[in-house]
Amino acid sequence: MLYKSFFLPTSLLLSTLGSFCLGISQASATLLVGNTQGNNVVIFNEQTGAFLGNFIAPGEGGLFAPDNLLYGPNGDLYVSSGDTAANSAILRYDGLTGQFKGIFASGGGLIRPYGSAFGPDGNLYVSSFLTDQILRYDGTTGAFIDVFASGNGLSGGLNGPNGLLFGADGSLYVTTQGSVGGTFPGLPSQVLRFAPGDTTPTVFIDQPTASPDGFGFVSLLGLAIGPDNDLFVSDFANDIRRYDLVTGALEATLSTNYTQTSPSNNFIGGLTFDQGGLLYTVGFDFTQNNYGAILRFDGVTGDPLPSFGNESALFVPTTSKLRRPIGVLYTSNQLTAVPEPSVTGALFLLGMGGVFAQSRKGRKIL
Repeated sequence: MLYKSFFLPTSLLLSTLGSFCLGISQASATLLVGNTQGNNVVIFNEQTGAFLGNFIAPGEGGLFAPDNLLYGPNGDLYVSSGDTAANSAILRYDGLTGQFKGIFASGGGLIRPYGSAFGPDGNLYVSSFLTDQILRYDGTTGAFIDVFASGNGLSGGLNGPNGLLFGADGSLYVTTQGSVGGTFPGLPSQVLRFAPGDTTPTVFIDQPTASPDGFGFVSLLGLAIGPDNDLFVSDFANDIRRYDLVTGALEATLSTNYTQTSPSNNFIGGLTFDQGGLLYTVGFDFTQNNYGAILRFDGVTGDPLPSFGNESALFVPTTSKLRRPIGVLYTSNQLTAVPEPSVTGALFLLGMGGVFAQSRKGRKIL
């Protein structure tokens, strides 16, 4: 993409590559995406969809299968990592450079963290998917405090907690996967609500009807509050549903079947809004090596906002830069990215005076 198969004057190439690298190192208004199969976090330009490089390199700090990305009150980036009791943790990185700053929270029975959120009390809440719990950690030190809530194996319980989100009134919303696969419908996939000061949830949104483009099951995952104060919920098995945040009534359904097959060849990850009210999600095509894509919608109307030449909500078409993406996060911070190896190699050759072109537990499904 950067080079043609012929020589150009070194001064021209240096100027071009210098501008390109400046764009990488000082990109603003970006989307961070966690690759669960790449064990890394990558950056895309939020305006153009251009790939800008790694923000967190593969395996940096022991990063494994990052499902959730969260900026903390201190500006650091907190990333879920791990799938066993031995490696499950919330890792902390510099929010501007991606530099690893250490394991922030672990232990307390945490196994396979999916969602995380800082609460009104300043503490960090983490969903422990494989133990059906929400754990609470000190928001400053990361020390384990307690088990905030536990599942009971009953409908309406904390069964396979995924995304976490605090509302403006201090209520905690959590998506549950319930049970899928051979036992489906089994325990339902729901959105539960913990009222402020309460550790016993109520069912805010019951399991919806499965997507007509899906596989006959529901697996609610991402949560986000839109510009009209509605609650948006992504379904791993396709579609984004929009609910009234007061009543929980379904208001609209946004199709995410970007592969346009029946049933869909793609699954869907988390949700994020930008400052202008645009809604983004990620997905991956399981028929194409789990390579991923980014979708974009108008957060008010729900209309898909495709890129040029696409008829669906595709903003970034399927790319190998995305490897089974789940977590996605908008940021307006000035981020520093790690250039692609080809760029580094080209700069080295330029210094030589020239360059030659080259061309889950059994129910787990996330």
